[in-house]
Amino acid sequence: MRRTLLILGWLTLAAVWLGPLPLIAQQAFWAHMTMHMSVVAVAAPLIALGVAGTRFDPVRKVPALFAPIPASVAELIIVWAWHAPALHHAARHSTIGFVAEQGMFLICGLLVWLSAFGGNDRRDASRRAAGVVGLLLTSMHMALLGALLALTPRPLYHHVEGVFTLTPLDDQHLGGAIMLLVGGITYLAGGLWLTVGLLRGSVLEKERV
Repeated sequence: MRRTLLILGWLTLAAVWLGPLPLIAQQAFWAHMTMHMSVVAVAAPLIALGVAGTRFDPVRKVPALFAPIPASVAELIIVWAWHAPALHHAARHSTIGFVAEQGMFLICGLLVWLSAFGGNDRRDASRRAAGVVGLLLTSMHMALLGALLALTPRPLYHHVEGVFTLTPLDDQHLGGAIMLLVGGITYLAGGLWLTVGLLRGSVLEKERV
């Protein structure tokens, strides 16, 4: 199962970065947001779950570098920074900007998911509890940013008028909705999954006593 998840994660990255989305994203905000969500909310959790608990799990070697709540805060800063108009346009029109943005998205996504699910012992209650907080915090800030982009009354980014019959504002609203739904729901689901695991572990401990 872990190998399958790992392969699916890398295939997702290949489809996102080597497919048509990078070219479309130069003109359409929704395509850029699709890439973003595919990296942090699809590929990153698949890869993280594929290596968590194995000998390739970095959390087992340096657990201090993978604290769930600081990892979530780091992702908040990186994600919001790259959605500032200046950095967003740099990522759209510069190869260096694009590589830097996508690379940082992948790194911070892996950091959050590995911090929550990695480590030597999946029953480590303290790490799992912190992972719940980290994932729920990420879900909230993803949903908030998505909502702001989906509801703002004016376009924040200069995209080509009429791409795929969408106005720049409609394009931005669609991109915000993608982030709100995919980002918010995926991280929320991860947090709930960890919560269920914690509750099961607590029940088992009580039964043993």
